[in-house]
Amino acid sequence: MSHSAQDAYLEGRILSADPLELVRLLYQGCSDAVREARRSLAEGEIASRSRWVSKASDILTELIGSLDRQRGGEIAERLALLYDYMQRRLLEAHLRQADEPLAEVLGLLVTLGEAWAGVQAQARPPVVEPSAWLQMAPENEGSATHAWSC
Repeated sequence: MSHSAQDAYLEGRILSADPLELVRLLYQGCSDAVREARRSLAEGEIASRSRWVSKASDILTELIGSLDRQRGGEIAERLALLYDYMQRRLLEAHLRQADEPLAEVLGLLVTLGEAWAGVQAQARPPVVEPSAWLQMAPENEGSATHAWSC
């Protein structure tokens, strides 16, 4: 997929995403940025590493800003502290040109992403197969479910 086609696809996903999906996309984007920062570090690409670390930090800033601290209570506060910690580790990785803080941040992001996927799965209504509806069809005209077909 070309870069512009990929960007258009991602833009479409973002514009059509619900809030839960947006957070998942932010986790994914941040994880991808940290992976690219690690690759750039390993290849000695200083400017590229700097850009990817900045992108990951910007995404974490967005995540911090999106927290609803009133409704989220203690969980929101803990997430804010964790995001802040990850930002400090990214800065440390950049200043020391070290992979270990990047690896730690990536591990945290992967864990958060997996947890968030679980939240998303619980928030979705269950899918009912059409065959399940057919099994519930009324056998006689006097049943309560027969009224649905009127």
